[in-house]
Amino acid sequence: MNVDDIVAARIEAARRRAEQQKQAREELARRRAAGLARRHAAKLRRLAERGLDLVPSTDLSNATFAASGA
Repeated sequence: MNVDDIVAARIEAARRRAEQQKQAREELARRRAAGLARRHAAKLRRLAERGLDLVPSTDLSNATFAASGA
């Protein structure tokens, strides 16, 4: 085995490690997104069970005072 073979083997090993790390990151991102969607759905279910409005009110009249009191 000469130096070129050793270098090629190391390069291939580094490429494999990088590919495995990329796949692991993609899997983690996919699981994180699925968990977030599941938690959001559970929150909406809890709010609906309590009878809370899921949509904010659209009362846009100017009759109310600003939070600053101005």
